[in-house]
Amino acid sequence: MPETVTLANARLILPGGLVDGRLSFAGGEIVDISPGTHMPAGAIDCEGDMLSPGLVELHTDNLERHIRPRPSAHWPHKPAIVAHDAELAACGITTVFDAIRVGSTEGKGGIGWSRYARDLADEVLAMRASGALKISHHLHLRAEVCSHSLIEELAQFGPEDRVGIVSIMDHTPGQRQFADIGQYATYMKGKHGLSNEVFDAHVATRQALGERVRDTHEMAAVEAAQRFGAVLASHDDTTLGHVVRSAAHGIRLAEFPTTEEAARACHQHAIAVMMGAPNLVRGGSHSGNVSAGDLARAGLLDVVSSDYVPAALLYSAVLLGDIWGDLARAMATVTSAPAHAAGLIDRGQLAEGLRADLLRFRLVDGVPVLRGVWSAGNRVA
Repeated sequence: MPETVTLANARLILPGGLVDGRLSFAGGEIVDISPGTHMPAGAIDCEGDMLSPGLVELHTDNLERHIRPRPSAHWPHKPAIVAHDAELAACGITTVFDAIRVGSTEGKGGIGWSRYARDLADEVLAMRASGALKISHHLHLRAEVCSHSLIEELAQFGPEDRVGIVSIMDHTPGQRQFADIGQYATYMKGKHGLSNEVFDAHVATRQALGERVRDTHEMAAVEAAQRFGAVLASHDDTTLGHVVRSAAHGIRLAEFPTTEEAARACHQHAIAVMMGAPNLVRGGSHSGNVSAGDLARAGLLDVVSSDYVPAALLYSAVLLGDIWGDLARAMATVTSAPAHAAGLIDRGQLAEGLRADLLRFRLVDGVPVLRGVWSAGNRVA
């Protein structure tokens, strides 16, 4: 019979608000939630700390950062996966959809992307099956429209690969995230050290490629998501036209819309809006796009992703709690809302019968400090 663990004297973050109480779990599931300050024998005293569901991360570049820590430096995949997994656990993330790019490009000076998705996915899935990873890993295929090999790479995946999300990305310069070529120049020249001549040639080449393959590659991504049984997401919708196109594809999750116009249109088409935690923490987008805080104040923010800073996810929820005056509502953007958007019905809330993915933290000068993380009942941080 599995051991029962009880966490008592906690502020439970429940769907309806915060409640003083205790929670017990056994066999990887929550088995009891009770209000009150009673401290049962053998219970762990949470000393008044917050107790929330584990964080659910739908889109993070963190694994790619570990396998490619510099534009021209490649890292062995298996130790990178282990380090990525441990970092997320230490940030309170108990479910992650590892974002892996499909669609290679040719480029000089380290500005191209070679194929790596199938090999990396195999290694993630093998390490998960071996029990080497602390948290729950799923795959998120970032289908890059502006690429040469998207269709071939998508064909290498199937329903057995735990692909939970396919996002349609189009990083053709001059539109969406990089509609402002000046912002794109700052980003690319800063990251890759490009001269003006090399940058101009890069932009012209990418724009020609995007125009040539856009429609074919978009439909290939839509069909692949259907074949995998995956959620289909858009990326960087900027205009009403982008959102209408997304809705026609059956998209129900918009990653990082770049304008309030697009975010408002997403809600009108029943598409959930996801924004980046770094945008909230920094007070604005690093690409000069719409502020996540402004969308939150307008009632247009549903899900938050850590994007490129895993530690930002929990902190962003605390900041949202300040904006809305409702910490429970804010925590839902990083727990139940992303779980729902990804079709996961066994996690994301503190409720009996759900996975014991748990996060214990306290606030120190407004900053969340983690005191414990459990994934399916196992202490992982």
